[in-house]
Amino acid sequence: MPTEWTPEERAELTSRFIGCTLLIGLNNHFCDHHVHGPNPAKLAGRNPPAATARGARLRGRRGRRDRGRAGAAYRPLPAFAAATGLRPEEWQVLERRDIDRAAGALAVRRTISSGDVVELAKTGRSRRQVPLSKRALAALEEVPPRLDTTYVFPARRGGPFDLANFRRLEWAPAIEAAGVARPARIYDLRSTFASNALAAGVSVFELARLIGTSVPMIERHYGTLIEGAGADIARRLTAFVAQQERATSEGASGV
Repeated sequence: MPTEWTPEERAELTSRFIGCTLLIGLNNHFCDHHVHGPNPAKLAGRNPPAATARGARLRGRRGRRDRGRAGAAYRPLPAFAAATGLRPEEWQVLERRDIDRAAGALAVRRTISSGDVVELAKTGRSRRQVPLSKRALAALEEVPPRLDTTYVFPARRGGPFDLANFRRLEWAPAIEAAGVARPARIYDLRSTFASNALAAGVSVFELARLIGTSVPMIERHYGTLIEGAGADIARRLTAFVAQQERATSEGASGV
């Protein structure tokens, strides 16, 4: 049986719920801490009750230790996903070499399809450069380094991130504990990025390039946000015209 989460552990899952949609920091474990294979106690025959209880305590300690280690690795993931707009299948196979901290950008070069890592075509829309905001860089700084894998968010054994296990063991319990209305998908973190970008004044053309999609797709999914941006567009146009008029006036006066 899995280790039962305490109310304190469940509450901790909601401590990094920031901004709109589903930006939930998953502070719990992300690894399979169950005992696999034949039980040595059964192979050895009947054990005294004290030994069985001791073994249960040791397994519980190991589960809590593994949970703490894995939690540190995956705590920044939701914040990173919502700050970059990457598709889950893109950040699943993101490698350290794809990130240029000095330039403040990352390169999306590959995806995962049916369990296989696939390099994206150089001419494809999905292959792109994504700028890293302060929030994205801060999330990356929280990821513990590992020498046994090239992935930024690896699975426990170092391979590509296991999204199915994450969804079942971490995401669903976190959504339940946070009281977020369903449906609540991991993919919605990408929508958080798109919504924030539009609210910040990023154009649909720029956004389409950033998240690797088309302008019609942006308009189809976020048309309401775009239509509601009229007042902000007018404000920016007014500010731009005023700046031009000041520059013209200063040039004419020789200032």
